[in-house]
Amino acid sequence: MNEQLVARHWLVIIAPKAAPGIATSTVLILARIWNANGAQHSLGNAVLMTALSLGAAAAGACASIGRAGDSIIAGTAFAASGGLALAGVAGYADGWSLPLLLWALATAITYGLAARYWRTDRRKTVAHERQTIERREEYAHIERVETLRATTQIEVARTGAAYAEQLAQALVTRAALPGFDPTPLERAGLPALPSLDMTKEH
Repeated sequence: MNEQLVARHWLVIIAPKAAPGIATSTVLILARIWNANGAQHSLGNAVLMTALSLGAAAAGACASIGRAGDSIIAGTAFAASGGLALAGVAGYADGWSLPLLLWALATAITYGLAARYWRTDRRKTVAHERQTIERREEYAHIERVETLRATTQIEVARTGAAYAEQLAQALVTRAALPGFDPTPLERAGLPALPSLDMTKEH
């Protein structure tokens, strides 16, 4: 029942919360590096990024349709589509105004979606912890009841053994006295004690 408590490092706690911001910031930085290296006003690069973004969005739409749809694949495809669109605009546009606006919008949307997932995950974690605690309490109660029952049985057995020993000792002591007649005891249903015969022999 005693569990070892492990304190998690603060980076492990913060990393999931910082991941969406790090992801969108990384896309923005790489897109601006790409902009500085020839992507600015490049029609071919813009068409390529548009096609990739639309392809990822279509893949996400296909993955989310029907009963066999997978939400994880769909979410990943839509995130890739948004990342490609942000990279394409940030790489093609002049200045920082539009890229920063899209970065802020993408970061807000990403955190909104992640917050929903975090709430669901937290709810499942709390439910699992509550169920685990209830199960442990139930097992502890059963263990206590079984321990009390076993202790009671042992005490009853000890009491019965002590009573039988005292009765046998009393019969042996009584048989040692002169004029003892075991016939009434045998009529009462008590078994004959071997020690009686031994006492008579001595």
